[in-house]
Amino acid sequence: MSTSPTPPPPPPPGPPPAPRVTIKDVAALAGVSKGAVSLAFNRKPGLADATRDRIFAAARELGWAPNLAARSLSSRRVDVVGLAICRPAKQLGLEPFYMEFISGVESVLTERSCSLLLRLVRNLEEEVGLQDAWWRGRQVSGSILVDFRADDPRVAAVRRLGVPVVAVGHPSLTGGLTSVWTDDATAVTEAVRYLAALGHRRIARVGGAAALGHTAIRTAAFDQAARELRLAGAWQVATDFSGEAGARATRSLLTGAGDDRPTAIVYDNDIMAVAGLSVAAEMGVRVPEEVSLLAWDDSQLCRLTRPTLSAMSHDVHGFGADVARTLFEVIAGSGASRPAATPVLVPRGSTATAP
Repeated sequence: MSTSPTPPPPPPPGPPPAPRVTIKDVAALAGVSKGAVSLAFNRKPGLADATRDRIFAAARELGWAPNLAARSLSSRRVDVVGLAICRPAKQLGLEPFYMEFISGVESVLTERSCSLLLRLVRNLEEEVGLQDAWWRGRQVSGSILVDFRADDPRVAAVRRLGVPVVAVGHPSLTGGLTSVWTDDATAVTEAVRYLAALGHRRIARVGGAAALGHTAIRTAAFDQAARELRLAGAWQVATDFSGEAGARATRSLLTGAGDDRPTAIVYDNDIMAVAGLSVAAEMGVRVPEEVSLLAWDDSQLCRLTRPTLSAMSHDVHGFGADVARTLFEVIAGSGASRPAATPVLVPRGSTATAP
């Protein structure tokens, strides 16, 4: 009599599957209600910024994001564009460049019934976290990135997240991201050659923050132009773009005597040039008879001073609009990098032949 083989024992049970993270878990970790989580992730009013940030931090910690399939289906709809700027609030309010740039961005967003989400951050690491929160929280449809540094950590971060972005910076700084930029090197070279053609052999530049990529590009271009023109003196001073720093730099440059003092100064923005003009008046140095001053960007400030300021003129409003249009193209899957118009020289009353 044959018997059936005894079936093998069932395998031991494996570890139970990890519980699915839910909105309730996010709410519990953040110490808020489920309704508050919903408000945060649907960009609804009614939450303090600190509460909203705490909710996004809890979601990141738990690896939770709401309704990713729905977000994918609606990914081409643009409601909000993000822009983070690493500048003190007080300084940003006085900086003509960013006011005009944001105005240009807004002009395009308004046409499309979209909004700009603007945040000021203390450093790039904070912005990386902010971009993560914005994207995972469906707060933005894309972002504009500004003020690039060498080996900028935002490049890898936005690639990892898949955020549609436009990088405002030279392609050598932006790691292959779609970029819109101005040719700073050519503009600096033109400025130095113009002053040299007026007979200036001792030229200084009051630049921006040394860590910024476009500052480094301008610095290298100034050095190269000074070498090619065999200037008798060439000075460069790094600042934080503020009027106070521009005034200090100008005062330091003008305290020299004879060959230790420049006869022309180029500034990296308008507000520093205006401050430099005030310092020259304070020190009894006549502009342009004893020193020529050349500003950058050419905002209304340049035409309100006496004498009016010569400048490397740049349509900053149009630049911002071009950046915004490029971002919409990126979101639609067709954006391409391109240069904007190069700043051009506009001579006015603050430059003249060398003394």
